[in-house]
Amino acid sequence: MTISNENTGNSIDAKDRLSHSFPLVWEQLDEKETAAVFEVAERYKAFITASKTERLCAAEILRAAEKNGYRDMDQLPEGYVPKAGDKLYRVNRGKALVMMVLGRSPLETGMHIVGSHIDAPRLDLKPVPLYEDTDMAFFKTHYYGGVKKYQWTSIPLALYGTARKENGELVDIRIGDDAGDPVLFITDLLPHLAKDQVTKPLGEAITGEGLNVLAGSIPRRQKPQETPEGAKGTEPDAGSNGKDKVKSHLLELLEARYGITERELITAELEIVPAGGARDVGLDRGMISSYGHDDRVCAFASLEAILGIEAPDKTAVAYFTDKEEVGSMGNTGAESAFFETTIAELLLLEQGSYHDLMLRRALARTEVLSADVSAGFDPNYAEAYDKRNSGMMGRGLEIMKYTGVRGKSGSSDANGEFFDKVARLFEANAVCWQVGELGKVDQGGGGTIAYILANKGAEVIDCGVPVLSMHAPFEVISKADLYMAAKGYRAFLNR
Repeated sequence: MTISNENTGNSIDAKDRLSHSFPLVWEQLDEKETAAVFEVAERYKAFITASKTERLCAAEILRAAEKNGYRDMDQLPEGYVPKAGDKLYRVNRGKALVMMVLGRSPLETGMHIVGSHIDAPRLDLKPVPLYEDTDMAFFKTHYYGGVKKYQWTSIPLALYGTARKENGELVDIRIGDDAGDPVLFITDLLPHLAKDQVTKPLGEAITGEGLNVLAGSIPRRQKPQETPEGAKGTEPDAGSNGKDKVKSHLLELLEARYGITERELITAELEIVPAGGARDVGLDRGMISSYGHDDRVCAFASLEAILGIEAPDKTAVAYFTDKEEVGSMGNTGAESAFFETTIAELLLLEQGSYHDLMLRRALARTEVLSADVSAGFDPNYAEAYDKRNSGMMGRGLEIMKYTGVRGKSGSSDANGEFFDKVARLFEANAVCWQVGELGKVDQGGGGTIAYILANKGAEVIDCGVPVLSMHAPFEVISKADLYMAAKGYRAFLNR
């Protein structure tokens, strides 16, 4: 079932045209579109369950792109000339990518971009991760992004990542989610002995260096060997004076399963993420719990949107970037030259020649939805929010004119004219939308990739799905908001 552009929309009471309200999406849906909401949600649950890391998420998006006829920009034939309706993609180091449907108008007239990020808060293994203490083996970690450290204790965890073997082969490591797999675990202190721990501030009770992942407890089995007299003996224990036998056993297991040694662990990219997939929340199944809603829910909605685009006037772009949770730096983050280089090469193919002013003009004439999640109002913590200016669960796609921290620091703060244009576009396409900001003014805040393309001259506004328990190991979204995000992004791109 496709995403409909009928039946729903923000309602304005005909008797009171001077006021405006944001209705509950579920009350605006007919039976057909309600079924569509649940169908989209099932696709999303499969997508996010398979997208435990940025690499895996990029791979899921790439599979969808190729299945739907998108072509790799790095494999185009010599002499290729872009034409309207062409569908192209480019992957950046397996961690970020861009998908485009070329428009009827020249690129220099601008683009319509929906930009999301596909990294998520997690625990990364340190370069020298594996150690043994008191007959137990552990992995040392360094947390990635803004996390509440105490939330990562006493829950089942999984290990994901890639390692490069001596022969150059990349091996995918996945432990904790397949049927029959063991899980990993970070211990916490029992309440009987937690007198000192529970008197500490919440942010200090569990330290970053204390996020050590329990990985094993069985020592290496001593292997029989021949003695000089021909009798059976045993090999010496691993390590000095027979120490680190549990660690040695784990190294044997990793070598047997993946063909890697401790040397390969040092250079590997390995992440600790919550074990388990997406699940419905509530007796009515109206919500979804999963790891990584921030921001893979907007990435999925962007993917759903662009897969429905065929021949837009201006080039439609879905941009999936990495490293947002740590500032968008690095060669796979939105601060990198990847996107601009891709557009510059496309301009060269389109025009037959290139100069920098063409790219500058294209970006300055571009409109962007920074597709990132927002903080959904949580009545359990109402004191942290301005209720009148918070996104509500189930009331649709949330538009945020600005994000930032205290005094809008770090925010691009969209122009009012563009804000109104986007809102009216949604209304014209029966997209339920609402407004919000990230909590009370002096409570905290956060940022997105919006400022990056805004700094290039584009019109940009933040626009995403409200989330409960953001940055926790498992977050919660409304299926109705996911549906409206996909519907709204498609309306934005299909122009």
